[in-house]
Amino acid sequence: MAKVNLNAVDRVEILTLEDNYIDLVAGDNSAIVSRAVPVKDMKVTNSILAEHGFSALVTITKGDKARSMIFDFGFSTDVAARNADALGIDLSCVEVAALSHGHIDHFGGMSEIKSRIGKKGIELFTHPVAFRDNRFLEPIPDICVGFPALDREEIRNMVFTIIETSEPRLLMENMLFLGEIPRKTPFEKGLPYAFYKQNDQKIWDPTEDDTGIAINLKGKGLVVLSGCAHSGIVNTVKYAMGLTGIDKVHVVMGGFHLTGPAFEPIIADTVKSIEDVSPDYVIPTHCTGRKACLAFEQAMPDKFIVNMAGTKLTFAA
Repeated sequence: MAKVNLNAVDRVEILTLEDNYIDLVAGDNSAIVSRAVPVKDMKVTNSILAEHGFSALVTITKGDKARSMIFDFGFSTDVAARNADALGIDLSCVEVAALSHGHIDHFGGMSEIKSRIGKKGIELFTHPVAFRDNRFLEPIPDICVGFPALDREEIRNMVFTIIETSEPRLLMENMLFLGEIPRKTPFEKGLPYAFYKQNDQKIWDPTEDDTGIAINLKGKGLVVLSGCAHSGIVNTVKYAMGLTGIDKVHVVMGGFHLTGPAFEPIIADTVKSIEDVSPDYVIPTHCTGRKACLAFEQAMPDKFIVNMAGTKLTFAA
């Protein structure tokens, strides 16, 4: 594995534009956590929507220069963009975008987000397999539920420049798109009920397009952000560590996909493996699931942060 020199930054901000959970009166703000509130012009008239999907605006600061990117776009056409509007976020600052994988709960809101960015030719990084068509779920034998396919031409019409890569790539000089993540843990086996059709043959879909991003926070270690971690959140974190040669992990955040009967048996192994990595913060989102979130909170109470739609997390050197 060739090492990537990932330069350190002074600050990382992750503003969640869409996630599965919202509590507008949580009142648990801190130096790290800033929650959305239902107030506009000093009246309770502003709302943030939660949805089964994920989207985040990620901003890195080095010296006096801040640079921003979009990681995923949420499910419905308008939710992530609507939340950005409600939060008063100007997305014209976005320089680049990345898609964690080709499932609609991560690309459905792409067009509206792109319209808020405004600029033409923004690069969109994703794995080539994100465009795989004829994907479907079969949670019960012979009950098939289709996945809408990601369409290259539609994305080009949005005036994105598509960068398809299975290899790690630097974004904005100081952020790492991980590319295809090797599957090494014995327990992270992917979605057992995900398939696609090719030449009329049903083939298990390993979702090899699944990826994440990593950032090196000066003096603190890696900030690793996943979309769904179909490759396994432990595999994702360990791969980021191996690529960069950075052993310290500051933040593990993202969808860990541990929800439902197919994944509940590996919750304990996943929690133990993340404990062994010993991040300073663990922040499950989106598809992690209630039982897994509870398990992380019980195992790592001083490191656990609840994420919500509209929440800004700030990690400083």
